[in-house]
Amino acid sequence: MAAATAVPCVGALLPFAEEGVGAIATQAWVNVNLGYQGLELMKHGLSVRAAIESLLSEDDGRDKRQVIGVDSKTTYGYTGDECDDSKKHILGTDFAVAGNMLVSTGVVESIADSFRRSKGELPSRLISAIEAGQVAGGDSRGKVSAALLVASAKPKLYHNIRVDHSADPIRELRRIHDKCVELEEEFGDGSDENDLRRRVVRAQK
Repeated sequence: MAAATAVPCVGALLPFAEEGVGAIATQAWVNVNLGYQGLELMKHGLSVRAAIESLLSEDDGRDKRQVIGVDSKTTYGYTGDECDDSKKHILGTDFAVAGNMLVSTGVVESIADSFRRSKGELPSRLISAIEAGQVAGGDSRGKVSAALLVASAKPKLYHNIRVDHSADPIRELRRIHDKCVELEEEFGDGSDENDLRRRVVRAQK
């Protein structure tokens, strides 16, 4: 998952992901229970659609929510009627994109097109996608924070990055990602948790 917005600390509230289960992003008028409880329902066998729709059915603020998600087989998106324009979500076979308060809905289309065309590791592809969204105009209010979250059985330094307050958060997200890739290449492949800890300690010296 990758995101950028005009308010600080987007990584604290928007992205939820668990390896082997799926990922959910909750935005607009955020309801973190859609993330926490949605993943829990998915762990018990519900599809991402069934999980989120069951939670939205009991959410009085659902018309102000925007939420997207993926599981191992399907994708899902919901944009409430009361979300601020410009707003849109796009679903692919293996990805979901959403935005609101954008310069135009073309921002979401640019993100989706970039992801479809991109190759390589998922974290870099995700950042490339939101970079494309920024080129297309991005958030109509500007950008302050950005985040990247990838759930993996073999976590890497560049799987969980947050830029909480910056004049150019997407550029900073890319810079940190690229630096972390360099560190991974220098100190090993992170095949176990103890190895990851050793590499982090060495990198801090």
